[in-house]
Amino acid sequence: MMESLQQFDVELFLKVHRGLANPFFDWLLPLMRNRYFWAPLYLFIIIFCLKEYKKKGWYIIGMLLFTVAMGDLLSSRVIKPLAARIRPCNDLSLADELIHRVPCGSGYSFPSAHATNHFAIAVFLIFIFYDKWKPILPIALIWAFIISFSQIYVGVHYPIDTMAGALLGSSIGLTTSLIYKKIQPQV
Repeated sequence: MMESLQQFDVELFLKVHRGLANPFFDWLLPLMRNRYFWAPLYLFIIIFCLKEYKKKGWYIIGMLLFTVAMGDLLSSRVIKPLAARIRPCNDLSLADELIHRVPCGSGYSFPSAHATNHFAIAVFLIFIFYDKWKPILPIALIWAFIISFSQIYVGVHYPIDTMAGALLGSSIGLTTSLIYKKIQPQV
């Protein structure tokens, strides 16, 4: 069972990594996974929260930072060392199949911390802002999906790594948004 799941994951990885290869994705998708590329968006979220929500905005930002910290802690410090899954770009059996689009990194693969953190952010923001701005639902989910998909395309994660990260991150985002709603200040 586990062997067939692993084989399916490798085949799906190769269909994305090699099968969808094209110059446009080769240019775009490495950018989509780069945290510096998204820095203006993160800055906008901070400024928006502070400008629109004043004191409450500080609580939103604090809880958002806590959300990311929880995602990173659970995915990178707890689960990855336990699973100890080699990244596809470090898997010697795939060496002839790989297209090197970004540096590989030495850490483990399962779950994807990028997927965990971005789905956690997306779900948290959806639950905080959905009542006032409905378009956040598709925008945030598509944003997190693109970042997660990019991880597969560039060769640093298998599809199951990103799916597990998306589920973990979504759970974290939901949990921290519920905590925020319980403790938010009434200003």
